[in-house]
Amino acid sequence: MDMTTPPLAPESADTKALSGEVFGALINLSGRRRFLSQRIVLYALLASQGQEDAAAIAQEALAVFRGANKSLLAEKDGLPGVFCPELREAYFGKLDGDRQITAFADLGERTLKSIALGSSQTAELLAELVRITTPTLAILNTITSIYEEQAKKHARMVRKQLRGVITDIDTINRQARMVAFNARIVAARAGHAGKEFSVVAGVLSNITGEIDEMVSAALAAAG
Repeated sequence: MDMTTPPLAPESADTKALSGEVFGALINLSGRRRFLSQRIVLYALLASQGQEDAAAIAQEALAVFRGANKSLLAEKDGLPGVFCPELREAYFGKLDGDRQITAFADLGERTLKSIALGSSQTAELLAELVRITTPTLAILNTITSIYEEQAKKHARMVRKQLRGVITDIDTINRQARMVAFNARIVAARAGHAGKEFSVVAGVLSNITGEIDEMVSAALAAAG
């Protein structure tokens, strides 16, 4: 029986198989965008009121926001980009997430430049930035929920696969116990000549007992 662990199968032919570590990174980046979007607006408002260092903090938040967004969309550095139909629909379909997220970042940048220049357009730009914050945040929340749901699917798939592998191990272990049992019978019938054979059978029996314990523990962990 082939005991090689098979690769994780995607949920559909159009979905990539990813590791739990990658899903963790994706959820972290998506959640970071949510936090940063609010930070950008808050510190832009404070900068417009003349608070020291607020503009620099807003610029830094904007740069990290853009970086996180780029990392989520691009397939590089170990991240998969837009890896499933649900995300493609969210970013480029009906939700129009990519365009609206980019528009928010661009408006944030224009607003901060206007504040720095003391432009008369600052109040208007700030008002628009505040206005689009809520719908942008709703989009970011929706997309983060998609990443979280995909991670849950992955976890369910891993558990299912793990249980399959453990079942195979348990089947082999039962066969090994039968071999050990038969070996003990043969050794007993062989008398003195079967002593060494009996020792081997005893060792095999101990090993199968240890495997039983490991299988039980693994099944409990797999849920």
